[in-house]
Amino acid sequence: MNSQPKENLLPTIKIQKNMRKITVLSMITLDGVMQAPGGTEEDKSEGFNYGGWTAPYGDEVEGRVVKEELSQPTDYFLGRKTFEIWESYWPQHADFWPRINEGTKYVLSKTRKKSDWKNSVFLESLEDVKKVKSSEGPDIQVWGSSKLIQLLLKNDLVDELRLKIYPLTLGDGKKLFAGGAIPAAFTLTESLATPSGVIIATYKRSGEVKTGNVGE
Repeated sequence: MNSQPKENLLPTIKIQKNMRKITVLSMITLDGVMQAPGGTEEDKSEGFNYGGWTAPYGDEVEGRVVKEELSQPTDYFLGRKTFEIWESYWPQHADFWPRINEGTKYVLSKTRKKSDWKNSVFLESLEDVKKVKSSEGPDIQVWGSSKLIQLLLKNDLVDELRLKIYPLTLGDGKKLFAGGAIPAAFTLTESLATPSGVIIATYKRSGEVKTGNVGE
């Protein structure tokens, strides 16, 4: 079943007073690399050779957190590359992550217009993203999609960061904060450390950056 083209969907969006929350969920190294955390063949673009770098750090605590995240009723913002990786995998693995098939996947792309993966909707611009955020519906998660995340950060559209910080550095690779953020303050709302040394932390957007002099 083909998804509805964008032009048939966006004009019907109902605007609500309280915007939908956008949460970025990202696995990152100590130096901010987020590329191909889950598998050796996931994303080798730009010569990246460390795919699957999270694998040695899996444990019961991390597994429980991931299971909770995957079970949340939510929609999704995805960049084209992440969408195309997932499009070929998740429809056949609904037993592990049923919600990714049922939730609406909003994909920002200038080249893709449709997909056979159900509940996939294609957006063309930042204005389309803003319309979705302002519309009725569940909150929205962003996985992978480094360029999309940087666009959202640059335009102050991220309400929450949920980061898994792994105890290693990689140097090269796509990074979470690659020149796309603005000065912004966040409040730590949850945190824990897993037995394997992964820090899992949730930060809520909390206003402007404040400065001062230490000791005064």
